[in-house]
Amino acid sequence: MKVLSVTSEVYPFVKTGGLADVTGALPKSLQRFGIRTITMVPGYPALLPAARAGAPLVVFDEILGESASLRHIQTDDQILFVLDIPSLYERPGGPYLDENGHDFPDNWKRFAALSLAAARVADGVLPGWAPDVVHTHDWQAALTSVYMRSMGNGRPVVVTIHNLAFQGQFPAGLFPYLHLPVSAFSLDCMEYYGDMCFLKGGLMTANAITTVSPTYAREILTPRFGMGMEGVLALRRDRLKGILNGIDEDIWNPADDPYLPGRFDTAAPEGRRSNRAALTRQFGLDEDEGPILSAVTRLTWQKGMDMLADVAEEIVYRGARLVVCGQGDAAIRDLLLDAAARFPGRIAVHVGYDEPIAHLIHGGSDAVIQPSRFEPCGLTQLYGLRYGSVPIVSRTGGLAETVIDANDAAMGAGVATGFQFHPVTTEGLRHAIRRAIEVFQYPDQWQRLQSQGMAARFSWERSAGLYARLYRELLDEAESGGEDLRSRAAG
Repeated sequence: MKVLSVTSEVYPFVKTGGLADVTGALPKSLQRFGIRTITMVPGYPALLPAARAGAPLVVFDEILGESASLRHIQTDDQILFVLDIPSLYERPGGPYLDENGHDFPDNWKRFAALSLAAARVADGVLPGWAPDVVHTHDWQAALTSVYMRSMGNGRPVVVTIHNLAFQGQFPAGLFPYLHLPVSAFSLDCMEYYGDMCFLKGGLMTANAITTVSPTYAREILTPRFGMGMEGVLALRRDRLKGILNGIDEDIWNPADDPYLPGRFDTAAPEGRRSNRAALTRQFGLDEDEGPILSAVTRLTWQKGMDMLADVAEEIVYRGARLVVCGQGDAAIRDLLLDAAARFPGRIAVHVGYDEPIAHLIHGGSDAVIQPSRFEPCGLTQLYGLRYGSVPIVSRTGGLAETVIDANDAAMGAGVATGFQFHPVTTEGLRHAIRRAIEVFQYPDQWQRLQSQGMAARFSWERSAGLYARLYRELLDEAESGGEDLRSRAAG
């Protein structure tokens, strides 16, 4: 089976968060099920040297009025189609933001172009190759199925919601520039409260909708977590499925991690001590026996980092230290930097994401904090479990599914792996941190928590199997003349 995966980022080439980890790891795991995935991404500057080493696979007449070509990169693990449109992608900044941290004003066009080019690939623009199934990720790729249906292409499409908070909503006045039929701007396709919405178009024209955890799939049907899209999702409820994310256990493997000074596993955990010492030196922390708590995440309201800033002082007063690595909201960043300035040696903040530092934090900190107000799946807690950094998490989304709270019953049964808190408030977080610091005072109990967490397995194998089954079900449905969504975007 051939799958075209369409995404705005993919590890290790372009990464701003967990989306890249998923789109980088899932294709590798699908191989064991006889599925060959090619991932299509925009031609960002970091990709161009390798992509332009050979001749283009195809030169498009134009993509939304821009000169464009399709190139490719092949490694031992991945094949990429790289959409080379210099006017849209070859610029300073990141995938979505300019060098000053502002959204590119033409993001609507940048990702519509990605979707249109992917639809043309799905429609057979490449001689001798077309996918059996198309898998799109988040709003940036969601228009792929809208374009496909407008072309009369009924190939099965899966759209995955990694975070429903980001929907790709733009003014209706831009719709004529998408080169779609007028019928696509309708209630049963892209029209959304008078605007156009890329994600809604994808939800209404895909054959299957997945989210990154079963709990999140249930949550987004409610007003609290639906972000205004719960009505749309209710219409397509029979097509909605939650499949828990996994992690790439080759990349996130403490026994063979090139970023760690001390390698370790459950049988020989001694290497954590040297990582802890290296982490202490890296961030200029005081050397003592108190726990090192950490957070590796976006500094946003969604991730609850404002609550962490509120409890930072108590962390210090209870004898612990705190390391934060991330970037995001300037106000939250400044709160954390202010705390670090007030408590040197006890609190340290690294602004930005750095892969080696992230590995060291997971391999050397005693606990990792993820107090998200909502969390589709979360990967940080999975990395923490794998690396013996005990998670402290809110009870929501994938966090609720992957961390077993260290209550008396779970501790007694030997299954606890971390600390959950609910309600998701500053006081809830404060209480969970107190519990964790108290348990840390008993080394035998803490080591059991670490060992039980490290023994948990969240590889992609099971989840990839569920995706493989879904793809085959959609192909069977298509062959039997099942759901046909082409009328929603056709002219």
